[in-house]
Amino acid sequence: VQLVESGGGLVQAGGSLRLSCVASRNIFSAATMGWYRQAPGNRRELIATVTSTGSTNYADSVKGRFTISRDSAKNTLYLEMNSLKPEDAAVYYCQATYRAYTYWGQGTQVTVSS
Repeated sequence: VQLVESGGGLVQAGGSLRLSCVASRNIFSAATMGWYRQAPGNRRELIATVTSTGSTNYADSVKGRFTISRDSAKNTLYLEMNSLKPEDAAVYYCQATYRAYTYWGQGTQVTVSS
């Protein structure tokens, strides 16, 4: 299984970005999908998850600003990020959990200028 993220980049504070994660195999419809991020010197932290049935969960730090969604027809996970803050800058990773296995993407860099 491969997960490929895209959509990162440089944005000004207050701006928006949309991250995408395409899964290479069709486990997508049955997997719980999530977005994590890791800033330099920090642990990787969970940002948001969405189950196969569409239930979502968010870290308090992004509630009301970020939206996770999935398109099973395209095997694609999204993270819509609005009102970005400098502290949101990090490498963002896509994760898939399917049965006993966890898969990670390679990450995409998000930089937020103040």
